Amino acid sequence: MTRGDQTVERAADKLDGIAQEAARDDGVKAKLAEPLADDAALIRGMRPSRIAARLRGGPGGEAGATQPLPAPEPKAAAERKRRGGPNPILLAVGAFAVGLVIAKVIDWRGHAHPR
Repeated sequence: MTRGDQTVERAADKLDGIAQEAARDDGVKAKLAEPLADDAALIRGMRPSRIAARLRGGPGGEAGATQPLPAPEPKAAAERKRRGGPNPILLAVGAFAVGLVIAKVIDWRGHAHPR
């Protein structure tokens, strides 16, 4: 294995490790674990020796071995973060109403002290 192959393999191993860690979590990280694992396999396929073998017309060596991703670990209900919050449309309507009230009060007070 050449030095370039080792560098590419190290990068693929790091990306595969990140994918393994992300698969253990839940939420967005778990959704991104599978594409990261696919990217690691793609990087393994881009080793310089495989590319050179393919250019010469050969099969390009062995395919990149991938490890199966672990199932996400269940978390306790107390440990989960609260998601969601107030409806953004209600917040916008509320902000508009407060602004309208403030504008009316300023306009009303303006008539009290004409110039």
